[in-house]
This record gives sequence, structure tokens and C-alpha cells, in this order.
Amino acid sequence: MESIKSIFRIGHGPSSSHTMGPKIAAEQFKSKTPNAALYKVSLYGSLAATGKGHFTDQAITDSLFPVTVDFAWFPDIVLPFHTNGMKFEAFDAENHLIKDWLVYSVGGGKIADENSYMTEKHIYEHNTLGEILPLVERQGKTYWEYVQEREESDIWDYLNEVWKTMQQSVQDGLDNDGVLPGELNLRRKAASYWVKAKSYKVSLQNRCLIMSYALAVSEQNASGAKVVTAPTCGSAGVLPAILYHLKNYHEFSDKNILQALATAGLFGNVIKVNASISGAEVGCQGEVGSACAMAAAASSQAFGASPQQIEYAAEMGLEHHLGLTCDPVCGLVQIPCIERNSFAALRALDANMASMLSDGKHIISFDKVVETMRLTGKDLPSLYKETSLGGLAKIGKPGGDMC
Repeated sequence: MESIKSIFRIGHGPSSSHTMGPKIAAEQFKSKTPNAALYKVSLYGSLAATGKGHFTDQAITDSLFPVTVDFAWFPDIVLPFHTNGMKFEAFDAENHLIKDWLVYSVGGGKIADENSYMTEKHIYEHNTLGEILPLVERQGKTYWEYVQEREESDIWDYLNEVWKTMQQSVQDGLDNDGVLPGELNLRRKAASYWVKAKSYKVSLQNRCLIMSYALAVSEQNASGAKVVTAPTCGSAGVLPAILYHLKNYHEFSDKNILQALATAGLFGNVIKVNASISGAEVGCQGEVGSACAMAAAASSQAFGASPQQIEYAAEMGLEHHLGLTCDPVCGLVQIPCIERNSFAALRALDANMASMLSDGKHIISFDKVVETMRLTGKDLPSLYKETSLGGLAKIGKPGGDMC
């Protein structure tokens, strides 16, 4: 497995695969073609189907500025390597092709082509919890210690920057109101939820506040603000909401939070390697489901759960999102994405509670649920995987009109 840094990428929303990935690809291509007078960009599959709603063209155009960019959209052509394919072509002043590049945005802000995909730097010798759990139990260690032993020395500095960005995105989201960009004219809710939460008794107040935190980050993401993929932009609100709650209500130290982050990153890594975190590939179970599993693992780590209890919490977080489709209305990361983050955050704490009440023993392992998620995603029709052609997206905006 790669570094957990690949799970936590800092960038701008609204989509890690449709905005952040294409932006990175465009920047890399521009650096290789400094003399280009014209760029042509062809978008394929899911990247073309929902690219405009996800601001894909805007992200690429901004990255290739000031050179003119011509776009071609091919939503019905799905390339074999990954559904989020894009081809960059650079031309000189005489319209001669200088260079072309076929690259894919494979989820979580990561890009890959047929060559780079095979040359990833792997720093973990294990790929499954079935390998990792017995090891940490035998050595009397925790998951974050397992991570620390394999990552580079700057991992805590990196996670500290991730944590700072997460907190800022919560705070900025709570300070903002108004209408989100796009034709849905969806009004922000985080600030009002935060205010209303104060009127409830403590037990219910905490759940309402967690919802407001998740909404805050997701609304920031939908507006194109800076967020952290956890593991994607579309699911960026779940983990920060839980960590912000742990910090502000339970008064966990930043050191505790970073250890929880490391634990969450490990579980996200296992999902990415053995299944997928790409909504275009496996549906929203790979985004919000993975985020819920990560948040469940993080909270369990913070509350002192055993390695087996942490694995159980993550298993429940993912298991109860199996089959979740990716069907964004109008191709915007708003409906049902924003509310879905808030409910997944609450479910993560529920999974933590259930695992802490148990001895950690259970029948279905985390690895088995990850494999089930992969197979379920493979079986899902493409219209339920970020194409905005099925499910809620088919209904369109209020009134029944198609977007």
C-alpha cells in the first residue's frame, strides 16, 4: 500500500475525481508543454457525464491558462482502464501536435496512466486487516504505531497540516450562509443547524452539532473551497465532523486526534487497495461508506478501543453503506451528497458505540465487507455510478425538470 498521504489530499472541491484530479493532470501536462499554443481536452465516461456540474472544465481551463482550451465530451465512451478518462493534446502555433497524454482520475484526487499505475511507491508490506490485526495484537501495538513505523518521518507534520485544514473548513462552513453555486439554488444549512443545536439537551445537542460540522465541510466543498479528501471530496465532511467533536466536546488533545487520523488513513488505504474509493467506479459506498468506516475507526481509537474493536467499528461503518449509489442531482456535489455526509458521521459514532459495547468479536470481517463492496460496485449499473443518469439524479431539480 502507498502512504496514507494519498488518502488525505488538501485541495479545492467540489470533487476529488472530477475537479482535483483533472486540475493536477492539467498542471502536469502544462509543465511538459510550455510552448503550446492550443490545448484540446477530451473527457470520457463519468468524467464527461458529470464534468460540467463538478466544474471539471473550469478546473482544467484555469490550470492551462492563458492558453485556449477546446473541450470534447464523450459520456458514452468508457475507457477500459477507468471510467474517468481524459486525453490531453497540445498543439503549436501551426496546429501541429506536440504531445498527447491519456490519463485517468482514479479517485481521491489521484491520477494515473498505464505506466505510472504500475510504479507506485509501496511502503506497507501488508494490504489487508487480516494481515495487520494479528500483527499489532501480537506485538501489543496500536494501528497508529503500525503506521508510524512505516511512514516517513514527516508523517505527523503532514497529518497536523491535514488536521488544521479540516478544522478551518468546519469553522469557515459554520461562518458562511447563502446559496451554493449551481442551478439547484440550494441554501446552506450548517450555520442554522449549529444555532438550533444549542437549544437541545446535551445528548441530542451533540448529535445535532456533529451534523452541523459535517454540513459545514460539505457545503464548503460544494462551493469549491479548500477541503481534505477523506477519502474523497464528496465524502470530506464525515471524518472532520467526528474529529472536531472529539476535540471540542471530549477535549482530546491534538496528539490524540493525529493518532486517530493515522488510524483512519490506514483503514481508508485498505479499502482503496482492495476495492475502490471512486464513486464513478463503485458508487457512493466507496466514498461516504469508506468515510464512515474511517471515522468509526478514528473515534474508536480515540476512545481507547482494542484493535479488534476498532476493526469491528470500521466494518459496521462500511457494511451499513453497502449498495449506496452515486446519483448527484444535476451533477452537483450537493443533493444527496451534503446531507449524506452528516448522516454518515452520526452512523460512525453509532458504530463506535456498538463496537465498544462488544468484546470486538464478530462474524463478518472488515476485509470481507471491503470485498463485498468491490463486487457490489462491479455489479451496479453504470447509471448509478456518478453519471447523473439514474436514481435521484434522474428526477432532476425540484419540479421534476431534468437538469
